[in-house]
Amino acid sequence: MPDSAASSPNNLDAFWMPFTANRQFKSNPRMLVSAKGMFYQNAECKQILDGTAGLWCCNAGHGEPRIVKAVSEQIGEMDYAPAFQMGHPKIFELAARVTGMFPSGLDHMFFTNSGSESVDTALKIALAYHRARGDSARTRLIGRERGYHGTGFGGISVGGIVANRRTFGTMLTGVDHLPHTHLPEKNAYSRGQPEHGAELADELERIVALHDASTIAAVIVEPVAGSTGVILPPKGYLERLRAICDKHGILLIFDEVITGFGRLGSAFATDFFGVKPDLVTLAKGLTSGTIPMGGVVCSKDIYDAFMNGPENMIELFHGYTYSGHPVAAAAALATLDCYKEEGLFERANEIAPYWEEALHSLKGEAHVIDLRNLGLIGAIELDPMPGKPTARAFDAFLKCYEKGVMIRTTGDIIALSPPLIVEKSHIDQIFDTIRGVLREVA
Repeated sequence: MPDSAASSPNNLDAFWMPFTANRQFKSNPRMLVSAKGMFYQNAECKQILDGTAGLWCCNAGHGEPRIVKAVSEQIGEMDYAPAFQMGHPKIFELAARVTGMFPSGLDHMFFTNSGSESVDTALKIALAYHRARGDSARTRLIGRERGYHGTGFGGISVGGIVANRRTFGTMLTGVDHLPHTHLPEKNAYSRGQPEHGAELADELERIVALHDASTIAAVIVEPVAGSTGVILPPKGYLERLRAICDKHGILLIFDEVITGFGRLGSAFATDFFGVKPDLVTLAKGLTSGTIPMGGVVCSKDIYDAFMNGPENMIELFHGYTYSGHPVAAAAALATLDCYKEEGLFERANEIAPYWEEALHSLKGEAHVIDLRNLGLIGAIELDPMPGKPTARAFDAFLKCYEKGVMIRTTGDIIALSPPLIVEKSHIDQIFDTIRGVLREVA
């Protein structure tokens, strides 16, 4: 093989980076080379405190020894097993353990490899469920403005991120959207669930009246919208959505790719809010980010609707080559052990008030126009630079990195959610750093 620049490890050209300003990054790279506990280490051997759990993923922290051991042992034992007409013990154990964490009735789990795949799978199951019941006219899907449901064709269609929809156009036909629940004029500086906005759930009744309930298959929402800036559900909002869906025979899907596995101080948003959907999408915290894996938890009624016809026939023509991968299953089982043995969900709940106070201590700082939080999730909304949307937040992101703290920005919003192992000293460092940066940025 001839030598070329393309083979050089220091050549950054070949990798087209996702959701990244590629030219800016490659002109001044931010290379992470190792991670342990609450910290990354970059190529300059500098410690970077992780204020975002990687990308909402690493709930148990980085390099957790139990997960590392489980993955290593599983690769040595069995690297891969097909999930089509075959199985392996660990994936059945995992499905039972995850569904056992949900309220009674959410009893079955379909495995995927990411949050995007989980969303597209949940939408497919919803459509196929109505068809299996002889209600095939129910094909319409309802999402929400400012919702993020991954990058599959289904997820983009029900999602409400303008840039995604502008770039790729209409994916699925028969999609409508609820209004988002971000009401800064009424709910600015909310601590926990906002007081105002539950009535926005009633917009579903307007959509039902427009399209007729007989055409609507499912509504999908993030209980807490993470990637579009930590948009919180007003008090009573999710309960009203559930009631309207029940009234009209519409399935309710919770996208818990971000809220799942302890981020709110409980196992799932389903528990936290006391609202039981029909399907739940999962990923990220399922393996604490170590091995890609996702899943869809669904109700017994949905599963049973498919279990008809000859027993030798495939009931659902859907799945992935790596559904229920043995190494991912081992990582997930070890992750669940870690959550339980370390009491991380309970720990997150205990430290959440300290997180809240630290976040809201930024009120009055330069450029801050809103602060909001729930559990171990927080958002700092900044006043955009005139004519330069996103520029101020991105500048803050770069300066925080230079000072040893990783934050995430979406638009002009700083979104934060650290690993569940976070200590008070880490919280102090995160917000002290952000406070200093806000005083520096233009």
